[in-house]
Amino acid sequence: MKLLLDECVTSYLKPEYVGHEVSTIGEAGLRGLKNGNLLRAASGHFDVLITVDQNLQYQQNLKGSSIAILVLKAKRSTFPFLQPLIPKALHMIETIEPGTVIVISQDS
Repeated sequence: MKLLLDECVTSYLKPEYVGHEVSTIGEAGLRGLKNGNLLRAASGHFDVLITVDQNLQYQQNLKGSSIAILVLKAKRSTFPFLQPLIPKALHMIETIEPGTVIVISQDS
């Protein structure tokens, strides 16, 4: 899978997604794009956008989109808080469908 780490996600997570092609927003040349524009620009190039923006799923209509969104929900968006969510994220990435949103937290 081709994964895109949102600007709000620490790049320290990049090596944690073993077996996947992972790019940051900067590496993809998409820095500065927000929500809808970002999703449109990433669609067709990436399979999953990984973000910590819990509002994105309510702000965008993903129906018919070719990209899925994986939201990492933690107390803080730093590596020590997000890293424990990676095993669940890796599992969900295997079954996530385009146009869907999955939220992963310690409680899920």
